[in-house]
Order: sequence, then C-alpha cells, then structure tokens
Amino acid sequence: MTGADTRTHQEGTAMTATMTAAPTRPEVRRTRPSLPTLVGLEMRKSLSTRSGRSVALAAVLLAPAAMAVAGLSGDALGSAAGPVGAVGLLTAMMLLALGVLSTAGEWSLRTVQTTFLLVPQRGRVTAAKAVAAAALGAALAALAVGMSTAVLALTVGGDLSWAGVPGAVVTVVAAGAAFAVTGAGIGAAVGNSPAALTGLYLVLLGVLPVVRGVQPDFGERIDPVNATLALALDGPATTPIAILVGWAAVSTAAGAVLTRRRAVQ
Repeated sequence: MTGADTRTHQEGTAMTATMTAAPTRPEVRRTRPSLPTLVGLEMRKSLSTRSGRSVALAAVLLAPAAMAVAGLSGDALGSAAGPVGAVGLLTAMMLLALGVLSTAGEWSLRTVQTTFLLVPQRGRVTAAKAVAAAALGAALAALAVGMSTAVLALTVGGDLSWAGVPGAVVTVVAAGAAFAVTGAGIGAAVGNSPAALTGLYLVLLGVLPVVRGVQPDFGERIDPVNATLALALDGPATTPIAILVGWAAVSTAAGAVLTRRRAVQ
C-alpha cells in the first residue's frame, strides 16, 4: 500500500469514527428566574395597573392630607406620636387593598395564566408576591409617614411633644408591610378582588370592634388595627407585634395552600 493510499485509509477511518460517535448533549442553562427577580417583577406588576397606581397614590397622600386637616383644626394634639400613628393607620388600610389587588387581581383579570405559565412553581410565585408586598408596603408607608410628620411639624410647630415619634414612625412602616402582606395572602386565598376587599374591611372595621366590645380580652388579642395603635402610642410590646405577624403569616399560608389547589381557567 502506497503512502497516499495509507493517508486516504486513515482519513476515511477518522471520518467514519466521527460520524458514528454519539453526539454530545448541549449544555442546558437554568432559565428559572431567581427570587429577587420575581420580587422585582411582582412589585412592578402591582403598580402597572391603573387600580394599583391609584391605591398606591392614595396610600401615600391620604395620611398627609388627614394630618394637614388635624394640624390646621386648632385642636390641642398633645403628643405627636398619637396623630402620626392614627394617620399611619390610614396608610396601612390602603396598603391592605394594594396587597389584595396584587394577588386576587390576577385571578380576576386571568393574567395568572401567564404568570404560572412562565413560573409553574406556585409556591415561588406566592413567596415572591409576599416579599414584594412587604417591600412595597414598607416603602410607601415610609414615604407617607415622612410626609405626614413634616406636615405636622409645619402646621403645629413647637406646640407638640415629639417624644415617641420615632417609635410611631417605625410602627407605621412595619404595619404598612404587615397589612400589605396580609392583603396579598387573603387575596390569593379568595381569588376575587371585590370579595376579598369586602370581607377584609368588614372584619377589620365591623366585626372586630364588636368582638372587642363583647369580649375585650379576646378582641385585644386578635385585632391588628388596635395592635397598630397600641404600638404607636405605647411602644414595642410582645402581644401587638405577635398580632401583626400572626395575621401576615396565617394569611400568607392560607393563600399559598389555596393557590396551589386552585385550578387555572
């Protein structure tokens, strides 16, 4: 066999081996979005609708407006911590609605189909919505309470005692996060925005005050509205903090369980 024949034979053998070799599998990259990415997406989604933006704007502006009315009324307010906590509660109640819209709104508008198509892990979606609601609630509450405190200082000035105001500000921010998470959990559990909003406000503003009147001790241990006011006026205490954390935790757990079981239509 000549040298040319040998080279031709070797090239043919190499080509045959290459053609018959098992093809290598391409490297598969993870395409599942990270939790921080999902949280940022959920925050943007909460403010992407007209209703979400309207509720967020109301949550920021309602408290300063109420504070301006209180400051210009001429009534003796005494300590600034009380008014800051009271108007901060208005912000928290609005953030409750924002939390509901962030979850139940997707079921009402059926955009949840797209959400679960992109991220089939419903537990991850629920966790991202809860974290997003907490972050957005805390941020909006901080903005609202900052503006309210500034309005109070401008309208009343040095006639107030500012003792306890830092604690009241912290309470409002924490309550904003807790109420937003509670709303998101209840919205996810119910899956219908009007029903979730009506039920929540009916319980918080109608049923629980009646319970406090009939069973004061029991009512004090389950009412998040009263717990927020108690924290703002009296400072940190175990029971009010446990009440706010309990509402947020129980509602989030209920939302996660019912979301996992609910069929997407």
